[in-house]
Amino acid sequence: MIFHLKKIDWILTAVVLVLCSVSLLELYSIDAGNQTSNFFVKQFIFIVFGLIIMFALSFFDCRIFRTQPAILIVLYIILLLLLIFVLILGKQIRGTFSWFRFGEIGFEPVELAKIVIILILAKFFSGRHVEMFRIRHIIASAVYLFIPVGLVLLQPDLGSTLILVLIWLGIVILSGIKPRHLLIVLFSGLILASLAWVFVLKPYQHARILTFLNPAKDPLGYSYNLIQSKIAIGSGSFWGKGLGHGTQGQLNFLPEKQSDFTFAVFAEEWGFLGVLFLFVIYLLFFWRLIKIISNCTNNFFRLFVAGFAIMVFVQIFINVGMNLGLLPIAGISLPFISYGGSNLLVNFIALGIIQNIAVQTKSSATMEKSE
Repeated sequence: MIFHLKKIDWILTAVVLVLCSVSLLELYSIDAGNQTSNFFVKQFIFIVFGLIIMFALSFFDCRIFRTQPAILIVLYIILLLLLIFVLILGKQIRGTFSWFRFGEIGFEPVELAKIVIILILAKFFSGRHVEMFRIRHIIASAVYLFIPVGLVLLQPDLGSTLILVLIWLGIVILSGIKPRHLLIVLFSGLILASLAWVFVLKPYQHARILTFLNPAKDPLGYSYNLIQSKIAIGSGSFWGKGLGHGTQGQLNFLPEKQSDFTFAVFAEEWGFLGVLFLFVIYLLFFWRLIKIISNCTNNFFRLFVAGFAIMVFVQIFINVGMNLGLLPIAGISLPFISYGGSNLLVNFIALGIIQNIAVQTKSSATMEKSE
């Protein structure tokens, strides 16, 4: 066991712990401004449980996903059933049927979908990267994607749909798609997006996008969150107002401050300097993932770690972008910072698999040196 623990990527673990500590600090501040909430305690429990899951999965031989495709098929079927059942039995929250509720505990199946899709695509393309000149492989991988994507759109959850599509696109590009095939994919995406705008998106989703283009159109309605977020970030200035002293967050001007707009609360209280620190920590996080990718011994490992990196990067990009008013509000949380058990625990599940990959990679390197 000691031999195993020595080979875990402790720098990656430390970076994640720093991000989780920032999350707890902000949620403590939010709870102080709202005596009825207990986000800090719940998030602390999620983090402890997530760390246990990560270390437990680091002992699990993840090569089984590559050598036993039947396991992935079972996971995929379970995922589809969860996405179907949530449409029937799920609780409507903020206009979407995307949550199962068990008392005080909620579970969002689309978070699990992200990891399952990454596993399936990593398995699919790891054995076909030398044949990526064949368009049929791209079409086949798209079929795996668009069934769950269709179910997520029915919820409707546009933000998660976008993340799933970008994960697929990122892995396809990394697998070696030909430029002309990529152009075909992008053109097809534009057509599907146009059809979704007309036939799939709800009126409130249209309003979010239109008010993003013109926030002054509805300052007390759909643009309210966006305007308050920009005020919070701007008022943080260089040094910030200090933990627990942000007016937009503490006086409850900013809705969903514990989840979608945690970044705005953080920027108001810690200022530009704090935001710079946060981005440096995220850069260290991606540096460690790239380091693991560069040392991986097979394409399945590389594509899985890369797929997870793409997922986290896209979520950071969208969340920060919508907080700054550069992107429409999409209901995407900031990884390891925003409050929420589903996203956090799924990230720790992925990290557990990645830690096992790191352990196996180091073990293989040790064996090669001994020979």
